[in-house]
Amino acid sequence: MDSDRTKVTVRVIIPARNEEACLGRCLGSLVTQGGIPFEIVVVDDNSTDHTRDVASGFHTVEILTATEPVQGINGKCNALIIGAKAAHAEWLLFTDADTVHLPGSLAAAVADAEREHADLLSYSPEQETGAWYEDMLMPLVFAELARTYDTAGDDDRGRPAANGQYILARREIYESLGGHGAVANKVLEDVELAKLFRNAGHKIYFRYGKGRVRTRMYRSFAAMWAGWTKNLGLLFPNAASLATFRAMEFIVVCLSLVFGLQLYIHGRHTEGEIALAVGLAVLLQFWLRVRQAHFPWNANLLSFFGLPVFAALLWRSVYCLNVRGTVTWKGRSYPNSAP
Repeated sequence: MDSDRTKVTVRVIIPARNEEACLGRCLGSLVTQGGIPFEIVVVDDNSTDHTRDVASGFHTVEILTATEPVQGINGKCNALIIGAKAAHAEWLLFTDADTVHLPGSLAAAVADAEREHADLLSYSPEQETGAWYEDMLMPLVFAELARTYDTAGDDDRGRPAANGQYILARREIYESLGGHGAVANKVLEDVELAKLFRNAGHKIYFRYGKGRVRTRMYRSFAAMWAGWTKNLGLLFPNAASLATFRAMEFIVVCLSLVFGLQLYIHGRHTEGEIALAVGLAVLLQFWLRVRQAHFPWNANLLSFFGLPVFAALLWRSVYCLNVRGTVTWKGRSYPNSAP
């Protein structure tokens, strides 16, 4: 990592609030990057665990302390704004503490952005799971995201998108648009940042981050439940309808298979075969859809049983965002400022 800031190409900015469990792995994967001059800044967002101690173990990493955000600014945006201040690098990489960066990925990301003439590049990281409840739910969420957002690049016609776990922005453009300060009151600040760039006529490039970056987003069911409650109702345009449809999909498969088998056992072979065929056809379509999420086969199989949980989370997210008007994340409450 080059210590001369005038020669730095990328400033890597990591907001960290109680991230002692994963920050070390993230920083370990970043400090060994090669092929490009860069600097790393960790913004300690009022952590109450050993996050700061973990960051201090990497002597080349600069540590900043975030002030408590004022009303109208969400905590993550507040940390990112602080991290981006006084930057001189050509590019700013905003990445989360739970990400792991594969060797050479930093230089490759800048090369991708320059080749695509993009002012904002975002990767949707490869997802890691470590528990059955993650295998059950995560493929469902990312399969729907793949259907909703184009992760094959950006053709300037699809829905603008970015994943806040990995956003590389050209600094001068970012600053001219107001950066995260312009979207600081948004719950879904990453997608809003992509909209900001797109609406100003700047190209964004968004794709699946295989071979570049991976992450395990949640390490407990409670964190997963809270995290997706915060986001799902905003990620999908018709979240309540999607919840209803996915719940009905689960019911149709279960009833078709159960009653089809019962009918067949009791000698009503034709009706039983029709019911079984319907259930298996819907189940096959489900698995073909879930395959788009890039999860292992065992997670894809288990994810069918996560459909009721996914539907419940969608409904809960819609309720919290649109009825109650607030969501909670890492001890802070955020009002829904979406139009």
